[in-house]
Amino acid sequence: MGRAGSDGIGLLANQNRNMSRQLFVTTALPYANGHFHIGHIMEYIQADIWVRFQRMQGHQVHFVGADDAHGAPIMIAAEKAGKTPQQFVADIAAGRKPYLEGFHIGFDHWSSTDSPDNHALAQDIYRALRDQGLITVRTIDQFFDPEKSMFLPDRFIKGECPKCGAKDQYGDSCESCGAVYAPTDLKSPYSALSGATPIMKSSEHYFFKLSDPRCFEFLENWTQDGKLQTEVVNKIKEWFTKDENGVGGLSDWDISRDAPYFGIEIPDLPEGSPRKYFYVWLDAPVGYLASLKGYFEAGGPKARYADTRSFDEYMADPAVEQIHFIGKDITYFHTLFWPAMLKFSGRKLPNQVNVHGFLTVNNGEKMSKSRGTGLDPLKYLSLGMNAEWLRYYIAAKLNSRVEDVDFSRDDFVARVNSDLVGKYINIASRAAGFLSKRFGGQLTSSLGSDGQALLRTLQTGSAGVAELYEQRELGKVLREIMLLADRVNEYVDANKPWELAKQEGQDARLQEVCTVCIEAFRLLSLYLKPVLPVLSANVEAFLKIEPLTFADSGQLLAGREGGHSIGEYKHLMQRVDPKLLDALFEAPAAPVVEVPSPGGEDIAPVITIDDFAKIDLRIALIVNAEHVEGSTKLLRLTLDVGEGRMRNVFSGIKDAYKPEDLIGKHTVMVANLAPRKMKFGVSEGMVLAASHADEKANPGIYVLEPVAGAKPGMRIH
Repeated sequence: MGRAGSDGIGLLANQNRNMSRQLFVTTALPYANGHFHIGHIMEYIQADIWVRFQRMQGHQVHFVGADDAHGAPIMIAAEKAGKTPQQFVADIAAGRKPYLEGFHIGFDHWSSTDSPDNHALAQDIYRALRDQGLITVRTIDQFFDPEKSMFLPDRFIKGECPKCGAKDQYGDSCESCGAVYAPTDLKSPYSALSGATPIMKSSEHYFFKLSDPRCFEFLENWTQDGKLQTEVVNKIKEWFTKDENGVGGLSDWDISRDAPYFGIEIPDLPEGSPRKYFYVWLDAPVGYLASLKGYFEAGGPKARYADTRSFDEYMADPAVEQIHFIGKDITYFHTLFWPAMLKFSGRKLPNQVNVHGFLTVNNGEKMSKSRGTGLDPLKYLSLGMNAEWLRYYIAAKLNSRVEDVDFSRDDFVARVNSDLVGKYINIASRAAGFLSKRFGGQLTSSLGSDGQALLRTLQTGSAGVAELYEQRELGKVLREIMLLADRVNEYVDANKPWELAKQEGQDARLQEVCTVCIEAFRLLSLYLKPVLPVLSANVEAFLKIEPLTFADSGQLLAGREGGHSIGEYKHLMQRVDPKLLDALFEAPAAPVVEVPSPGGEDIAPVITIDDFAKIDLRIALIVNAEHVEGSTKLLRLTLDVGEGRMRNVFSGIKDAYKPEDLIGKHTVMVANLAPRKMKFGVSEGMVLAASHADEKANPGIYVLEPVAGAKPGMRIH
């Protein structure tokens, strides 16, 4: 019976192993201003599954990542935290491990774009582009924040998109329509740091000439030759096209920033020139190469694959494939700027850029922690939820297209409990006990025709499963595997081992049926291994076998010379308790405020979340403030609440504030309070302010101010 699986499938797997591919795989670099969110984890799981599959095919894979460490946002965040940018980034990086290990994401190396390797590589690439005549210097008008006394980075300028008119868009690209533009193209711009209207100042900037005919011709060809998904190619065609007014098409790319800036200095500037830095998006993708270089210098490839080549020798090998996994929001940078930078600096080009959508919840709703719809990765793990439940569920929802992935609580429970545990795990649990108790764990080499037919079906499915993994059709992979599991369960139900165990003279048939079940379980485990690496390792230990590869799909344990015995079965996976999902998505509790006494004010009677939800609190910009003639207490405030109109609000804060001190500040207002007709006019809301109950002992009124970054119209949850 050892030849039952020795068919073309096994030969194909061995051939694939002999034709080993060399793969350099990356995910988008997370910005080092915060911890991983569930969107990061989704992308890493997708890439990790693909990497594990490739290794099971016998291919050589180097899987690296890094923190995107530069830019004004990190500089500003570090300043607020009282840290240097380097220390701020290091503290963020120190918190990465629990996420990656917790979800079994196996990067070979993790670096930072502030590493010496990245500084050197970014400057080398810049010099090569300059030598190609693709760097030009221009004097530009740039937004300057008069309150902060600094040039504003693109992401700290907001306004209306010049293409589609969407409000509150960043200064470099529109999240609504995907357009890329200069910050000066924004309509109604404002500083995200201070809320002030920025002024224009001149500055010399360095540009990468993406509009050069050489770049245009190269990118037009490179983006059309099968490296990208159809949806991505269609979007890129829009970026290449100019309208009837000549607007659009590829524009030169501003790659420099003025001091103060945390980043990599532009080298070889004329003597006496002010210091300039690379815009973060120039050096960020270079971090892919720098991380791989660091991995080679640390001896990782030599240890894993006995590969003694240097980084430069490896990257010079035309057989090496460079593969990127990214989110759809950064497609422009990875499909235009990045390949053009590599091409004209004489470096290897990406072989594939795999773009995915976003993760939503409950039929497309954007995740929000305050609304109880956020999925916090560390909270998931802290609740004791199995990381491989989430790996399986995300894989079941992913495909090769640029589509959003929706997380549904009920669907999550059903897929794990019904499919993963009910269809797959139960195959082993229904057979292993009989083999251990009745036959010492020994498998039989005598399989009936129905069992052989079933196993051949599972083995023949190997090629299709492998092809779907290769194409990143993970949802289809798991559906195909579950269909195979259905076939196995039909076999179990038809043969009823629990009844055979009660019948005299049926020991041989019982052993045969249970052996077929274990063989089938091993094959299903092999196919699921890229998605469920820890569970698969436990299965390998239980079955007493070497780590599974796709080459093993052509062989059976029952055909081994001398026979094969399995170990004692221990339950491999628990079902999901739906209550865990309630806890996972439970909105954060409101902080408990202790009121000082004496002189304090008692907490108001308890209300429900429904009561609170009726109050619409919004961020408002104080556009103007003035005294109210005839009033000793009121100021008249003109507020922008992001509605496209101004509101008039009277506030009793005259004793505490001069009107000129309030103009340009942000505050919080009750936006859905019924308008109130007063002696001096109609008040259209209420500005929130704090004061002590005992005003004589503790005088003072304090208008609430949100932290920097809040913008008019944001709702407070």
